[in-house]
Amino acid sequence: MSTFQAPKGTYDLIPPDSATYLAVREALSAPLRNSGYGYIETPGFEDVALFARGVGESTDIVSKEMYAFETKGGDKLALRPEGTASVLRAALEANLHKGGNLPVKLWYSGSYYRYERPQKGRYRHFSQVGAEAVGTEDPALDAELIILADQAYRALGLSRFRILLNSLGDKECRPVYREALQGFLRDLDLDEETRRRVEINPLRVLDDKRSEVQKQLTGAPMLRDYLCDACKAYHDEVRALLTAAGVAYEDDEKLVRGLDYYTRTTFEFVHDGLGSQSAVGGGGRYDGLSEMIGGPALPSVGWALGVDRTVLALEAEGVTLEIPATTSVYAVPLGEEARRVLFGLVTELRKAGVATDFAFGGRGLKGAMKSANRSGARYTVVAGERDLAEGNVQVKDMESGEQQAVAVGDLVAVVQGKLA
Repeated sequence: MSTFQAPKGTYDLIPPDSATYLAVREALSAPLRNSGYGYIETPGFEDVALFARGVGESTDIVSKEMYAFETKGGDKLALRPEGTASVLRAALEANLHKGGNLPVKLWYSGSYYRYERPQKGRYRHFSQVGAEAVGTEDPALDAELIILADQAYRALGLSRFRILLNSLGDKECRPVYREALQGFLRDLDLDEETRRRVEINPLRVLDDKRSEVQKQLTGAPMLRDYLCDACKAYHDEVRALLTAAGVAYEDDEKLVRGLDYYTRTTFEFVHDGLGSQSAVGGGGRYDGLSEMIGGPALPSVGWALGVDRTVLALEAEGVTLEIPATTSVYAVPLGEEARRVLFGLVTELRKAGVATDFAFGGRGLKGAMKSANRSGARYTVVAGERDLAEGNVQVKDMESGEQQAVAVGDLVAVVQGKLA
C-alpha cells in the first residue's frame, strides 16, 4: 500500500475505465470539430482578478471555491475554476478577433478545480469539454451550440437528458427586473449571506437549491415579464430554431446558472438519473464579458459539458460504449533468438500502424498466452527455434483458434490483410 493517496475530492483515471473517459471526450468534441471550431488550450492557472471580474466576486465559485495562492514573486493566481474566462482572455491576447473572420470558434478540453464538498458527481478536480463562439450576436449561433451538444449526447447513446432554456435579458431590461426582484426578496426571511446576495446579484437567489428559500420564492417576479422587445424577439428566434431542428427543450424561468457574466440565452443539460448533481453541462450568451476583462465589445456564447458527469449519466442509463481493443497483435517469443526476431517484427508492425504488444519478462508459453488473452488482441504471433529455422512464425486467430504458418518477411502484409 502506497504512503500517499489522491487528495480528497479527486480521483485517478486508470485503465480500463480511462478508455471510457477518452471516448466521452472524443464524442463531446466531435460535432465541434465538424462545425468550424478550432482547438485551444490555456494554462491551468490564471490571474485571480480574471475570475473575480469575469465570473463575479459574489459567486460561490470566486468567494468560496477557488484555489487561490500567491507566488514567490508576489503574483496572485488561481487554479482555473471554469474555462470561458481563460479562453476569452487567450483570444483577446492573441487578437483572434481582429482576423476578420467572426465569430472566432474555439473548443477546449481540460481539468478545472473548485473547493467544494465532495460527493458523487461533484469533485474538486473535474474534466470538461467546452466551446466558445466569440464576437457575433446571432440567435443561430446560440441554437447551433445547443444543437451540437444535443448531437454529442445522443451520439453517446444518452436519451434521458433534458435541455432547460431561459433568457436573462440584457443591459437594457435586466436592471428594471433586478430592482423589482430585489424589492420582493428584501421582504423574505433570509439568512445574512443570502441577504448580501440580494444586494449584489439578486438573480442568483432564484438558483438557490435550499427548500427553505425555494418555498418563499412563490410569486416572485419573473424575468419574462420584464424582457424588452429585442430580447423577446432574440429568445423567440432561438426557440424557433431549436424546434425546427427537432431539438426538444423546456422553458425554465428560474434558470440562472452560477456565473455572473451570462446575458440573454442561458441553458442547462440535466439528467434525472444523477440525483442532486443533475446538471451534466450548460452555458449561455455572455455579451459583456470581454469588456469586463478589459477587451472590446465582443458578444459571445458558449458551453461546457462535464466529462465526469456524462460518464455517470451513461452508467445511469446502462449504456456501455464500444471501446476498441488497444492491442491488435500480441507477440510471444519462445527462446532468446525468437525474442530478438519477434521484437524486430513488433517494431515493423507498429511502424505499419498495427497496434502491437510484446510478451516482456521471458515468461513461458502458458503465462504469455494468458497475457495475450487479457490484452484483447485479435491475433497472437508465436515463434520458437523450429519455426525460425523454417523462416516462419505462427499466427493464431484468438477468436476462432485457427493457426497458420507465415513467412517472417510476409508477416506485416499478412496481418494488415487480416485486420483490414
